Amino acid sequence: MGIYYEFDEVDVFTTGTQGDPGQRVFFLQARTSGQRITVRCEKQQVAAIAMYLRRVLTDLPPPEQRPLPGALELTEPDDPVFVLGPIGLGYDRSNDRLLVQLEEFVPTEEDDETDADDDLDRGHLRLFITRSQADAFCEHAERVIESGRPSCIWCALPIDPDGHACPRMN
Repeated sequence: MGIYYEFDEVDVFTTGTQGDPGQRVFFLQARTSGQRITVRCEKQQVAAIAMYLRRVLTDLPPPEQRPLPGALELTEPDDPVFVLGPIGLGYDRSNDRLLVQLEEFVPTEEDDETDADDDLDRGHLRLFITRSQADAFCEHAERVIESGRPSCIWCALPIDPDGHACPRMN
């Protein structure tokens, strides 16, 4: 059976990395009442979550308070509970919270032609965050993403510390 966590409130929902630019590993982390859940993910998944949350926040009243910036730092991640696969995001008007549902990536055999995706026992992390937590997550995620390798101005591919073979400059 997959691991299942559900939190109606969290103290912190954040992202962070380990490693040097170009070799970074991305994580999402939720912390509540002394419990810390870490999920390994891709940079594009963090960017997609932040983009969706930003879009939802534009239709809502601005957050009234902000978490302290230092509170969004990733604490030393333990072993991640799973690697991120499908993501579900939404807004619950009744409690004015944004839903973040993270599901485990479960590889399937490509040769299997049945629709076994419904039968997969994925791990889940389901949590609700406030508008201020969502806004702070977005700002922090953008800083984390931008702190990686710079992009080439001609081809937009990342520039490694030891150089870049730009396909547009050949």
